[in-house]
Amino acid sequence: MRLNKYIAHNSTYSRREADKAVQDGYVRVNGEIQTNPATQIEDGDIVYVSGKQVSPKSKYTVIVYNKPKGELVTKSDPRGRRTIYDSLSKEFKHFIPVGRLDFATEGLLLLTDASRVATALMNSNLERVYKVKIKGDITPDMEKAMLEGLTLEDATAGAHEKSKIMSMTFAPFLGYKIQKNEPHYSILKVAIAEGQNREIRRFFASFEREVVDLKRLSFAEISLNNLPTGKTRFLTRSEYSALHKFLKEESKKTN
Repeated sequence: MRLNKYIAHNSTYSRREADKAVQDGYVRVNGEIQTNPATQIEDGDIVYVSGKQVSPKSKYTVIVYNKPKGELVTKSDPRGRRTIYDSLSKEFKHFIPVGRLDFATEGLLLLTDASRVATALMNSNLERVYKVKIKGDITPDMEKAMLEGLTLEDATAGAHEKSKIMSMTFAPFLGYKIQKNEPHYSILKVAIAEGQNREIRRFFASFEREVVDLKRLSFAEISLNNLPTGKTRFLTRSEYSALHKFLKEESKKTN
């Protein structure tokens, strides 16, 4: 799409006003001033006019949902249990979840109306940060496994009873921070780059530690912040900018 058309289509500028803004040097594309209205804008390019970002409309939308415990990330449940779509407003009923949080896990869940965005994020190695509460203490062996990774031939402990996944390899955690380490229970934050089935629950179960509370705090540069449980919000401009950049880089890899 031509730059002037992109600006006119996605802002209050007319085509003539867009032409003038470009020719007068008020437009930056990916940080560089562009003075040619016919410059081609590709998916993921970041455009600023007079210091304000012009974001594409109707391409895709991403929301953050602070999922409470006791909701399934699915459209419907044969057993009649509550799903996230029972809580989400009608405008988001067609949105696709980016991965899943299990029934007992709470926190940040991303949803989008674009399957390509959901797929790219789900398959990424972007950082996911969780707050974890376990029964028992944190041992040196557990810390070693968090730092070096772990392979389990039998990873069924901590899994759902109907899961068919038997073995699992855990990559080294991106980081962890112990907030409380006591014999009765411990609390820590962990950062991982994967989204395997019940990965954190299986990891700690292999050390005979039950995860009693699990909450996702962030996904890449998108955080819960002060979003109340059960509520949604749209991404901020800076979060969309980071997402555009990520999707552009992913597109280059596949081309």
